[in-house]
Amino acid sequence: MTRTRPVFDANTSGGKAIGPLPEWDLTDLYPAPDCPELTRDLAFVETACASFAADYEGKLATLTAAQMLEAVQRYEKIEEVSGRIMSYAGLRYYQLTTDSARAKQMSDLQDKITAYTTPLVFYGLEFNRLDDAHLAGLLAANADLARYKPVFDRMRAMKPYQLSDELEKFLHDQSTVGAAAWNRLFDETIASLTFTIDDEELTLEGVLNLFTDPDRAKREAAMHELARVLGQNIKTFARVHNTLAKEKEIEDRWRGFPTPQTGRHLANHVEPEVVEALRNAVVAAYPKLSHRYYRLKAKWLGLDRMQVWDRNAPLPMEITRTVPWDEAQKTVLDAYAAFSPEMAEIAQPFFDKGWIDAAVKPGKAPGAFAHPTVTSAHPYVLLNYLGKPRDVMTLAHELGHGVHQVLAAGQGELLSSTPLTLAETASVFGEMLTFQTMLSRAKDQAERKVLLAGKVEDMINTVVRQIAFYDFECKLHAARSQGELTPEDIDALWMSVQAESLGDAFDFAPGYETFWAYVPHFVHSPFYVYAYAFGDGLVNALYAVYAEGDPDFRAKYFDMLRAGGSKHHKALLAPFGLDASDPKFWDKGLSVIAGMIDELEAMEG
Repeated sequence: MTRTRPVFDANTSGGKAIGPLPEWDLTDLYPAPDCPELTRDLAFVETACASFAADYEGKLATLTAAQMLEAVQRYEKIEEVSGRIMSYAGLRYYQLTTDSARAKQMSDLQDKITAYTTPLVFYGLEFNRLDDAHLAGLLAANADLARYKPVFDRMRAMKPYQLSDELEKFLHDQSTVGAAAWNRLFDETIASLTFTIDDEELTLEGVLNLFTDPDRAKREAAMHELARVLGQNIKTFARVHNTLAKEKEIEDRWRGFPTPQTGRHLANHVEPEVVEALRNAVVAAYPKLSHRYYRLKAKWLGLDRMQVWDRNAPLPMEITRTVPWDEAQKTVLDAYAAFSPEMAEIAQPFFDKGWIDAAVKPGKAPGAFAHPTVTSAHPYVLLNYLGKPRDVMTLAHELGHGVHQVLAAGQGELLSSTPLTLAETASVFGEMLTFQTMLSRAKDQAERKVLLAGKVEDMINTVVRQIAFYDFECKLHAARSQGELTPEDIDALWMSVQAESLGDAFDFAPGYETFWAYVPHFVHSPFYVYAYAFGDGLVNALYAVYAEGDPDFRAKYFDMLRAGGSKHHKALLAPFGLDASDPKFWDKGLSVIAGMIDELEAMEG
C-alpha cells in the first residue's frame, strides 16, 4: 500500500542543528486521496443517512429503549465514518494549504458530507421534543442507552434555542457557504502572506519566530514587517470578522441566545458564571502578574520602556541554543515517564508511526494543534518545530492533547470529545511535567531563573493574553451588533485590551493595532480562547494536589482523561477536592504564577 507523499519546496529536515523531522503518514485514515476505501465510505454515509431518516423520522417518541439504543449507535457510526473522511481531507489540506487540489478535495467532500447529512437534522430536533419523563424511563430501562446520557444532556441544553425543522435544515445546508467559506478565505489568505526581512522571504510562522530573536533590531524589523503586510490585507481581515460576527449575531438572535458567548458556554458544558468568575479573577490579577513581571523583564533587558517586540524577547542571561529534535523527544518522554510509564508508552507511537508533522514548510498551516480524528484511528499532531526551547514545551503541550485523545477514545465517538474547558487539561499538565523536569535539572541559580521566567511568560501568554483576547472578542461582537466596523474600529478595540493587560512597562509602536488580524481562534472558534486560561488555572490547582503527595493522584488523573466528555467538570474535579465554580479556585491557580514571580523578584536581591 503506497501513500501519496506531499511535495514541498523545502525538505523535511530542520537543518543540521535540528536533525530530520517527522511528517504525517495518513494511511491509517486512507491510503490515498483517490482510494476506493474513501469512495466506499462516502457511499456509506449517503445511504446510512437516508436509511436513518427513513427508519426514524417522526418515530423517535414511539421507540423502545432497545430501539433507541440502536438508533443512537447507528447515528454514532455515521459520525465516525464522516469524521474519518473530513479528518483526512483536513489534515492533507493543512499540510499544504496553498495546493488547490487539496483545497478543492476538502471543499468538495465537505459539500457532499453536508448534503448527505441534511436528512439527519431532524434527529436532534425531534429528540429534544421527547417528554422528560419518557426519556428518563428509557434510560432507566437500558443501561447501555443510559451511558449516552451526557450526550443527551448536551443536546437538550439547546432545546430552548432550537429553530423549526425547516430553518435548522436550511442553516445546515448553507453552512458550507457561510462561516466555513469565510474560515477558508482567512486560512488561504494567511497561508499566502509573505514577509521580507534582510532579503529573506518568510511565512507568518517565520516572521513570528523572529519575535523571540536575541537581536533587538531583528525583533523590531519583524514587528514592522508584520504590521506592513497585515496593513496591506487589513480590509480583507476586517471583512472576514465583520461578516462572521454579523452572521453569528443573526443566528444567535433567531435562536434567542441571551449573549454572543452563550453558544460557546453551552458547547463547553460550562456555566456562564464560572467563566465570568475566571475572567474577573484574571483581570483583577493583571497588576500582580503581567504588570509586575514585565517591569522585571524591562529591568533585565536594561530598558526604561519596553516595546511590543520585546514582550517575547529572550532574557540576556539566556543561553540561546537550538534543541535537536531527538533531544526534544527525549526530554518530553522522560518527563512523561517520570510521572507515569503508561503516559510515555501512549506518547511513543506519535514519534514512531508518523503521527507528528513537525517541519516548517511553505504553505503549511502555522501554529500547532492535535487533531483527534476519530476513535477508530488515532490523533495527529501538527507542529512548526524550529528548535527553540519553547518549541519543546509546545511539543509537550500537543502531545498531552494526543495522550488525552487516545485515552478518551474508549468512550466512543459521541462521548470521547472533551469540552473545551477541560480539553486543555492534559496538554497544560504535560507542559508542567516537562517544565518541572527541566527545572529539577537546572545546573545553577542562573539557569533556574531563565527556566522560571520562561514558564511565567508562557503562563502569562496562556492566562493573561487569552483573557485579553476573550475581552477583545466580547467587545468586537458587542460593537458589531451596533453596525459595520471599520478596520480602525477593530484596531481601537484591540488596543483597549492590550494596554490594560500588558501594563505600564510597554509602549505600543504604530502598526501593533492590526495584530488582531492574524489570530485564527477569533475566526474559527469564537470565544474559544478562555479555554486556555481555564485549562491553565485548572492544571495549576491540579498540580498543587499532585505536589502535596496525593497517593492516588495518578489513578484519578488517568480516570479523568479516560472520561473524555462523559462527565461534567464538577464530577471530574470532585475526586481531587476541587470545584471550578468556587471563585477561590481561580485565585489558587493564579497564585502559582504569582509565586513564581515572587521567586524571580527575590533573586534580584
